Amino acid sequence: MKIESDSVAQAWKALEESIIYYYGHPVGTVAARDPDVEALNYNHCFVRDFVSSALIFLMNGKPDIVRNFLVETLSLQSATKQMDCFNAGQGLMPASFKVVSNYGDQYLTPDFGEHAIARVTPVDSSLWWLILLRTYVKATGDFELAHEPEFQKGIILILKLCLADRFDMFPTMLVPDGSFMIDRRMGVYGHPLEIQALFYGALRSARELLAPSRQGEIYIQFINQRLSTLNYHIRRYYWLDLKRLNEIYRYRGEEFGETAVNKFNIYPDSIPDWLREWMPERGGYLAGNIGPSWMDFRFFAQGNLLAIVYSLASFQESQSIMDLIEKRWDNLIGNMPMKICFPAVEGLEWRILTGCDPKNVPWSYHNGGNWPVLLWPLIASAQKTGRTELAKQAISIAEKRLLEDQWPEYYDGKNGRLIGKEARKYQTWTISGYLVAKELMNNPDHLKIFSFDEDPEVLEESCSQVS
Repeated sequence: MKIESDSVAQAWKALEESIIYYYGHPVGTVAARDPDVEALNYNHCFVRDFVSSALIFLMNGKPDIVRNFLVETLSLQSATKQMDCFNAGQGLMPASFKVVSNYGDQYLTPDFGEHAIARVTPVDSSLWWLILLRTYVKATGDFELAHEPEFQKGIILILKLCLADRFDMFPTMLVPDGSFMIDRRMGVYGHPLEIQALFYGALRSARELLAPSRQGEIYIQFINQRLSTLNYHIRRYYWLDLKRLNEIYRYRGEEFGETAVNKFNIYPDSIPDWLREWMPERGGYLAGNIGPSWMDFRFFAQGNLLAIVYSLASFQESQSIMDLIEKRWDNLIGNMPMKICFPAVEGLEWRILTGCDPKNVPWSYHNGGNWPVLLWPLIASAQKTGRTELAKQAISIAEKRLLEDQWPEYYDGKNGRLIGKEARKYQTWTISGYLVAKELMNNPDHLKIFSFDEDPEVLEESCSQVS
């Protein structure tokens, strides 16, 4: 109990010290406050990183900082900068922002990717912003903020960006490598699961947030159509369990036409050797990606957990994902919840997929590292599926080390035993992720402010596509 109380108290102290102020008002939290290394862009407030901080503030009756964050980031939405004389699409939210002081004046400087390593444009920040706005409204009842003209305009701009016509015919969102939590080259180009889960959650958020109007009604029609096709597509084609693996193993290639069983022309020999034995008799998960003649069989934690939280995964699939985590606990949880993806890519595959990235060596960083921030979606998923015993076990493992290790960004090794070689300490989303997990265990009702139940209308439309 002493470890628990010390961890919570120290976590709150560190979280409060991470708050950024803009003209005296709190507007976010810095990414990390490691005193031993140069700040670089870790003194920025990242949209995705702030989500876990926002959750714990809302759960503890401190909505002002979240409201200020939403207002200020919305003001930056139209400030997209040119990159080599080219403008990003309207509606893009910055990956991060920083408060800069100059002779008594303060201003916000956003980064839309033009300053990031490899100039990665953030796809997930706009999606997270929509989800966070809905979470704020659910927690406070402040629909007036969401219905303000500027907020309605911001919502519409994001929807236009997400629902734009494209060359491909899939309902999923097409994005490049490095556009979300895995923000370096990791072979996830195409339709990565994490973005699809966020896309689904953002669409459901927008549907609740749009004010009654002719324009709102039109976009709600677009949203409903996209939700049903996206729901069907993910559940039908991304799902993997032993039964599905047997189907793929016996696929015939080069099929064409509407009667084709092997819709994406996946070749059986592409099933990796590790998966043939790793897939348990009971349990399954949503694959990391799928495209023409290709399926990414790796397990990506954030995408699977968010699919549970947002009900993109069905009830049975959600239970199966938790079954898999329980059965493969040592691989996916190990000494620190939880592994961002499994397994790591190694050898020639590592050279090709990562471009020989020295930070993403096998079992480190995004290539099989363990990330404590994933504790909060893990606990949320466990609560939503009634698997509280797994939640307690995961928190107990995390508490043994996080405070002592000074809240690292990530851990290395097959079992997550080593503090990441380049991990920042006093990483804010590690701190707030732990606090959110603890709060969810103490008050499971908090889950309602950011999760979604099954949508009967979407489910009905999805079922009609099967018939």
